[in-house]
Amino acid sequence: MVIEEQERWTLGDIMALFDGVFAAHYQTRLIKGGDEPLYRPATDQTPYHQVIFARGYFASALHEISHWCIAGKERRLLEDYGYWYLPDGRNAQEQQAFENAEIAPQALEQLFTQACGRTFHVSVDNLGGEVEVDRDAFAQRVAARAQRYLAEGLPQRANAFYLALARYYQQGDTLEQAIAAGRALLAATEVSA
Repeated sequence: MVIEEQERWTLGDIMALFDGVFAAHYQTRLIKGGDEPLYRPATDQTPYHQVIFARGYFASALHEISHWCIAGKERRLLEDYGYWYLPDGRNAQEQQAFENAEIAPQALEQLFTQACGRTFHVSVDNLGGEVEVDRDAFAQRVAARAQRYLAEGLPQRANAFYLALARYYQQGDTLEQAIAAGRALLAATEVSA
């Protein structure tokens, strides 16, 4: 009998881990979206906040989760956390502002990606820009911030999600066990905060 190996990184798993750790406490769900990622706060029609990732990409899900893990309570009440976004075609000053704003979320994304046992790639997100982007320099800044997170501690929600990912993808926990570990850490850090 031949048993087919299941895809190791499924969207269903990442969505289950996120929703399992955060949906009940934060009324927030991870949603597969279309061409563009978006964060939508709850409305009368949708009673939960939505972290919407682009086109069913695993990396997009981790990136959008990273933004959510950093956003404070007030920002989580605003669409896309109230941040600006300029699409491809940024000039040098705009690209620098983009990279400065992206260091922390991409550092968390790098840690989440590593917890999943995948390879991380920074995104400079300026394919049609009029300036040449130094991807290596940006990657070094992101990696340095990731190391700082490891040394100083991850934000509370990021830490709980990181633990759930590591338990599921590295330690072989079931989804239920990984979710329970993430929830327990979240609860423990809320009590001590």
